[in-house]
Amino acid sequence: MIRRSQVHAPFSKLALIMLVLQPSATEAQRFDVVEASIAEIHAAMQAGTLTARELVQRYLERIEAYDKQGPALNAIITINPQALERADELDRAFRTGGFVGSLHGIPIIVKDNYDTHDMQTTAGSASLAGSMPPDDAFQVQRIREAGAIVIAKSNMAEFAFSPYETVGSMLPGYTRNPYALNRVTAGSSGGTAAAVAASFGAVGLGTDTGNSIRGPSSHQALVGIRSTMGLTSRDGIVPLYLDKDIGGPMARSVADAVAVFQVIVGYDPADPWTEAVGARPIPNYAAYLDAEALEGARIGVMRQWSNRPGADDEVLARFEEALAAMQQAGATIVDSVMIPEMEEIRRSGGLWCRRFQWDINAYLASLGREASVTDLDAIIASRRTHPSIRPRLEFFQEHRDDPDANEACLTARKNQVTFRAAIRRQLTQYDLDAMAYPTWSNPPRLIGDLTTPAGDNSQDLAPGSGFPAVTVPMGYVRGTLPVGLQLFGDAWSEPRLIALAYAFEQDTKHRRPPETTPPLP
Repeated sequence: MIRRSQVHAPFSKLALIMLVLQPSATEAQRFDVVEASIAEIHAAMQAGTLTARELVQRYLERIEAYDKQGPALNAIITINPQALERADELDRAFRTGGFVGSLHGIPIIVKDNYDTHDMQTTAGSASLAGSMPPDDAFQVQRIREAGAIVIAKSNMAEFAFSPYETVGSMLPGYTRNPYALNRVTAGSSGGTAAAVAASFGAVGLGTDTGNSIRGPSSHQALVGIRSTMGLTSRDGIVPLYLDKDIGGPMARSVADAVAVFQVIVGYDPADPWTEAVGARPIPNYAAYLDAEALEGARIGVMRQWSNRPGADDEVLARFEEALAAMQQAGATIVDSVMIPEMEEIRRSGGLWCRRFQWDINAYLASLGREASVTDLDAIIASRRTHPSIRPRLEFFQEHRDDPDANEACLTARKNQVTFRAAIRRQLTQYDLDAMAYPTWSNPPRLIGDLTTPAGDNSQDLAPGSGFPAVTVPMGYVRGTLPVGLQLFGDAWSEPRLIALAYAFEQDTKHRRPPETTPPLP
């Protein structure tokens, strides 16, 4: 396992935190955090009308009003008890020397499978309650060095197992979709998605093994970036399948997602998969925020993924509107592009390796002798997991093999090579900048419903190849339920995908805030 100080503040301590230095009514009118962008926050700070403390206070007030009360989104596991103290430090630094980094004072929601040295990391499981990692995950370290404030750790599908809903044993009950409180947020980063959509923080960090940045982003009208495998470090992220786990940003705009992405990419000695990026110059991703990028672009339509059985007619209608919008903006739409090898790959063993036990045991060992549990056997024996995941844990308990020696895992690796080559043939044959399909082909399910079509289109292309994908809001179905457009490309094509996503966002401006969490009086 990649490598592996300490205060835990349960949610009940939030009221005490908020008693400190309440701002005046005049100050409260200065800046509305609902839908506030990083650029707007920094402009207000530079103008002297906003401090980091005031900003954190505004978000804490929204969490207090809307997470366990009111709409009761149930998105937050742990509030950072040091958030206001850190804000004060940043305010002092700003007065003497300006911004300390590109994310100065920006409150970020962090999914609770990222290690944080000063807050527990539970992966949504009561079996890991009180687990205090020895240090921060690489990406958490990076955002903190850039001046960000980890304001809270968010709920998640326990151990990131479910792509469909956000429920676990650490926090009772489901996380609710702020666009429709009887609907799911998707999984497993649904807590981050709901919190960012509801403006509990400026931006968020999620993780994506098969879907879990892009699916929840689609369900909450957010932008999510899954990078090329090896561009971002997996160090300090509780693993699901380490060969496919990726951490990345979830935000209300492409520009904000890119601001976080710029900070977290790069070489990490603790993660050998990032060695490839160590030899490459890191682009200035903000330079690719080009509103005219669709002019002359070539976009391949992936109807093999969009038009699956059970796909929702309204979602497909939004997809056709998205294609028309890109064409209107000057793109050539190549309809359609197929990966004919996909079915044979599935028949021959697929693209996935059943390595959870191997990876979780290595992670737990990295926590040292203070770890509350030491291996998967101890997690199961604790009986402190959600009933819905116990069968999965017991299934993985039977698969102990080293993935470097397991025949099924070796077959999956061979299939990945075939899959990458097949994708690249299509990209080359049609001279494509990107491939497009709905992130989900169905709207968010009703909470508790596991029978209607799931609609998750994200499990194959990006995870199976290790290539990047970006999801951006594509509109709404049933009047209020968000849906997303996914743009997928070759390895290291993030600059082009970011440009295309930004141009589409600027042309369509689909993002709107949920009505269940309005500005506070």
